[in-house]
Amino acid sequence: MEDTLRVGVITSTHGVRGEVKVFPTTDDAARFKDLKEVLLDTGRELKPMEISQVKFFKNMVIVKFKGYDTINDIEIYKGRDLLVTRDKAVKLGPNENFIVDLIGLNVDTDEGECLGTLTDVIQTGANDVYEVTDESGRTVLLPAIKQCILDVDLEAGRVLVHVLDGLLDL
Repeated sequence: MEDTLRVGVITSTHGVRGEVKVFPTTDDAARFKDLKEVLLDTGRELKPMEISQVKFFKNMVIVKFKGYDTINDIEIYKGRDLLVTRDKAVKLGPNENFIVDLIGLNVDTDEGECLGTLTDVIQTGANDVYEVTDESGRTVLLPAIKQCILDVDLEAGRVLVHVLDGLLDL
């Protein structure tokens, strides 16, 4: 399991006073209001960054970091990830998991067949969709609904699924 979770990506600077536009990769962008500190992945290290101000504009979060007061101070971090440690992550409800924890899990059917490896989670409006890739490279899309996803066991590294009629038909 990863020790840190991505909450956003710095897309560009905003103005000349050291603010940045952040594309939130969390389900709830408003959580930036409660964050006091994030870790900036510089490519070489995880640099603690204290948040001094947060605003919202369209689908972006405008963030000001303490000690970064000009565009020159902050523009080198364009394209970099903002992370939080697991203890600062949002609390998950029952049967909820972080996507990063699901990627790479083995996917087995309730009939004992190995379906492949979970390679992606596609977020749609109705429900998530799990992309499973087998050894030959063929992908199967499974809706993340309780009728299809029977059990997720992070410790065992597997997902138990029931393949609904028609999902494997080509």
